[in-house]
Amino acid sequence: AYALFFDNSTRTKSAWAGAASRLGMRPVIVDGSSTQVEHGETAEETGAMLGMNAHALGVRHDLILGEGNRFMRAVQQGIADYLAATRDARRVPVVNLQCDIDHPTQVLADLMWLRERFPEGLRGRKIAMTWAYSPSYAKPLSVPQGVAMLMTREGAEVVLAHPPGYTLMPDTLETARKHAQASGGSFTVTDSMDDAFAGADAVYPKSWGPYDLMLERVDANRARDKARMGEIEKRALARNASHRDWICDERRMGLTKGGDALYLHCLPADIGDEVTPGVMAKHKVNVAREANKKLYVIMALLAVGKHPELAKRL
Repeated sequence: AYALFFDNSTRTKSAWAGAASRLGMRPVIVDGSSTQVEHGETAEETGAMLGMNAHALGVRHDLILGEGNRFMRAVQQGIADYLAATRDARRVPVVNLQCDIDHPTQVLADLMWLRERFPEGLRGRKIAMTWAYSPSYAKPLSVPQGVAMLMTREGAEVVLAHPPGYTLMPDTLETARKHAQASGGSFTVTDSMDDAFAGADAVYPKSWGPYDLMLERVDANRARDKARMGEIEKRALARNASHRDWICDERRMGLTKGGDALYLHCLPADIGDEVTPGVMAKHKVNVAREANKKLYVIMALLAVGKHPELAKRL
């Protein structure tokens, strides 16, 4: 069970390894920078080369808008073409371990954790998905996009909060609105972190990069212009620094429902910047349990990918 990572990871690598091994597979983690992709190998070729010797493939490719999800689909096509050409009956599912659009294993883990904490369901529950300051790097948009698209399907009242200039991909926002309308939930966008926290049942304060600069990275990456990529990153961090007051602190947690909302984070959180040490200390076990759900999400995705009629059989 290969997992191909073009970005750093701790929890997802661990979850992939644990999930694959518990299903009787042998996990192999592949560093994306060690492949031939940068030297002209196509995604279809990568899929065929890994797929011919694997029974499942996970991919993380999340840093460049418009590329990660497309790469995964091309990898899947490469695997399918190889299996068809060689009349190989194996099923080799591709699991999205985070792309530029979504982080499905993470947000499904978030949903599992929320369902455990709110067993009566998320309908009518207010979830604040908010930007928070980070000095480390311009993080992908996929987590807030995934949360907005998934939790609105559950009938939750999702409030997305961010400073001006930190919007998300338009298609994902439209999907969130459609899901909210269909489920009876709601989806609103605000530029006030306090408004998002007010009366919230759960809060998810997390940094992501400025949308316009994330778009600039697309052209720089295609040109393989590393100097320009570095310059864009510096501009993104400088813009982040102008919003240092966007932090999940004790005051803001006091605005939530009962002053005791559930704190969520995909980890690692920038302690002292995204969240105060006190808030993180209080929820240290909660975020660990949230992260642990990812192992079971990946097990489920691999199982149904290998056996499409599994739910019926069970």
